[in-house]
Amino acid sequence: MNEKLTLDDYQIGEKFITPGRTITESDITSFAGLSGDYHPLHTDITYAEKTKFGERIAHGMLVLAVGTALPYRLGPNYFLPESFIAFYGMESVRFTSPVKIGDTIRFEGEVTAIDVKDEMRGVLTWTGRIINQRDELCCSVVMKLLCGRLGVAS
Repeated sequence: MNEKLTLDDYQIGEKFITPGRTITESDITSFAGLSGDYHPLHTDITYAEKTKFGERIAHGMLVLAVGTALPYRLGPNYFLPESFIAFYGMESVRFTSPVKIGDTIRFEGEVTAIDVKDEMRGVLTWTGRIINQRDELCCSVVMKLLCGRLGVAS
């Protein structure tokens, strides 16, 4: 992957696919402890077996956090350019399929907007899809990143 320095290094329609990462029981347990979300759908085998899922599933926010971090595995300064300033926002998050222990997820991203704010900065918009090993969409998200332009340092 080519490293990106500024917002101006991206083009609308640019796409990427990350390597996968398997969600483990330890991920779910750790996330429950970190977040305080001990809902039995995630933490109680007996309870979860009686649900329509038939087993424990990963927290939606765990899937979102792990899935949206996968682009960093593509190397430094690809998903975020060197001139990255701040996380600008997240929109349209949808959880469409459960992620179960042992599922492997990947992130597929596409640049869908580049909004220039001024000569110094602009907003890069990635539309992302978190997909499992069965090619099922598990989560979709629109991420906005405030970035510097034209070699301007952050």
